[in-house]
Amino acid sequence: MELWDIPLARFGEFVAEIPSPLGIGTLTLADGRAVKGFICEPQALESATDITEWGGWKAWLARHQRA
Repeated sequence: MELWDIPLARFGEFVAEIPSPLGIGTLTLADGRAVKGFICEPQALESATDITEWGGWKAWLARHQRA
């Protein structure tokens, strides 16, 4: 998980640039904190690749850049 601090005054501008099927929702972290983060519309998951075994998005990207 990466946490970024985006000024509240710029949050709407940031959210407006997020393409479908992504969106912003509330995520609960392992330590119990609730933060805003990326979510995905359920229909997009039907054809999605499960990257769990790679340990995260950055590791999955790195794997494909080497291939």
